[in-house]
This record gives sequence, structure tokens and C-alpha cells, in this order.
Amino acid sequence: MSIKPILYENNVLKMIDQRLLPVEELWLEYTDYRAVAEAIKTMVVRGAPAIGVAAAFGAAFGAREIVAESYEAFSVEFEKVCAVLGATRPTAVNLFWALDRMKRCADAHRTLSLAGLKARLIGEAMEIAAEDLRLNRTLGKNGAELIPDNARVLTHCNAGALATGGYGTALGVIRAAVEAGKKVAVIADETRPWLQGARLTAWELQRDNIPVTLICDNMAGHLMSKGEIDCVIVGADRIAANGDTANKIGTYTVAVLAREHGLPFYVAAPISTIDLAIPDGSHIPIEERDRREVTHSGERQLAPEGVAVRNPAFDVTPARLITAIITERGVARGNYGVELKKLATKDK
Repeated sequence: MSIKPILYENNVLKMIDQRLLPVEELWLEYTDYRAVAEAIKTMVVRGAPAIGVAAAFGAAFGAREIVAESYEAFSVEFEKVCAVLGATRPTAVNLFWALDRMKRCADAHRTLSLAGLKARLIGEAMEIAAEDLRLNRTLGKNGAELIPDNARVLTHCNAGALATGGYGTALGVIRAAVEAGKKVAVIADETRPWLQGARLTAWELQRDNIPVTLICDNMAGHLMSKGEIDCVIVGADRIAANGDTANKIGTYTVAVLAREHGLPFYVAAPISTIDLAIPDGSHIPIEERDRREVTHSGERQLAPEGVAVRNPAFDVTPARLITAIITERGVARGNYGVELKKLATKDK
């Protein structure tokens, strides 16, 4: 495992500023929930599972500030804290899953003293972080058997250690395959406009000495046509009940190309990313981000001043294009409407 991007030490949340990678490795410190919300919004931290972990600590920090005479009064203020955090990124369901879990934890321990309740919420955030790492390792093992020896695997965006509490989802599968003794080479799409593949995926795979080749987003089809890619594996920000999957913009394009060339297309994500309340992908909210992310690279202007811009951060890949969905509870194939529900309710 190359890195854990989120650390909690001495009552301080530490997060690596992913906006600066790979040039600079800067760790920022947080003790205030408003600052954590800003870090999520501005992509200091990104990746659905990592956002969930950060939000959990943000909620616990917000709880520390609340002064209340009763649980009912505390609950009102805590709901406001969670609303601030929930307004940061609309697509990643792990954000809302983590906040709901923190609210359920508070309610379950409502009879504690205020100090005791606040301490319990910190403990719950710590457990969410530790649990994410454990689940990613299990998810990785579940998916590793799908990766053949000597595979050349294409991935899009970053679904690695940096996008989670550590180890990764899509890259976790690749790491587990390597740990099992398989030879795996990764081909990483650059992933415009934030370049998570170029900046983050390439960086963390190099740290782990896993062979990685960087390509522009529009090169994937060419390499597929030349027989230089064996399968595709990506992460997810939200998976609808029918298996439709929202992931970083450009994922849908890769899935269409994979189908055209007869290549397996795998999605790797924890159960917390599955949203059974949403019937299909048309109900997944798609975040539109600032136009400047497209027109500029840092301070350098790339496009004419005043040009119209669209900047959706995610797209939805239809379930029919997905070969399998890999989770920590098993691998879903075929009828996702049935299989995902089974996995989501397994062991409950």
C-alpha cells in the first residue's frame, strides 16, 4: 500500500493535498468541520470512499463545537453540521452514507453525557476509516481472480489508495492481483480536466513499483484496437439499484469502447457506494464544476476568453456495459437488480 491519504492523530485530521500531487506532497491539518467541508468541495480530498471518511471526521468535529442542554437540542445543531458537509459534492453517495451513519450513531448513544456522545462520534469516524481500509483489502482479493496473469489493465481516473482510506478499490484489485503473484501492467487514462490518472494513479503505482503507462484519454480506443489492452477496471461514485454506475467523466466512453472490442469492463466499489434507493442512473445527480477547470491548467489559459464551457464531473455507464461489479461481499454479475440487493443485504 503506497499511502494512507487521511490520518487522524492527536485530535487532528491530516489529509494530503491531492491538488498538488505529484509535484508536491503537502499534508494539511483540520480541526474544524467547515474547513473539512471546504477541503471536500475544493478536492483537497477526493474519491467517494475518502470523501466519506473525511465527512465522518468533519461531522465529529462539528459535534465538538455544539453546546446543548439536551440531546434534542444537540440533534438540531448536529443536523445543521451534517447539512453543511452534505452540500459539498452531490454525486458521491459515500458522503451521505457516512453522514447518515454518524447521525445514527448519535441517536443510538443519545443517553450518554454530551462529552461522552462527542467522544463516541470521534470513535465512529475512526471506525469508518479503519473499516474502509479493511473492506478495500477484501474487495481487492475478491476481484484479483478476475485479473489474468500478464494482464494489461486500463483504468480511468483514480480509484486507488488516494481515493479511499487506503489500498484502493480498482487499484486495490490490481494490488491484490500483484500480491497474489500475478504480473500486471496498468494503462492509466490521464482523465481530463483534473488529470487524476496522470497526477495520482501514475504517482501511487510508481511508488508501489507496479508498471504503469500513461495515455491521453483519446488514445484508449486505438490501443484496444491494437490488442494492447486485456480488460478495464474502474471505481464508482454511486451505483444505482439496477447497476447503472456513475464514475468520473469519460468512464462511459471507455465502457462503450470496451464493449466494441470485446473486453471485460469491471467496476470495483464498496457496498456503501450502492444506492438501492435510486432505481437507475437517470436519477443520479451529476455535479457540474467550475468552467475554469476546463479553460485553464493552473494559471495557464488554454481556451479563448468567454467561450461556452460544460464541465460535468461524472457520467453514467449503463449496467448492460458492465461485466461485473466487485464488492467486499462478493462479485455481482448478470441481473444486477437482484444481485446487488443480495450483496447489499448480505450478513444483515
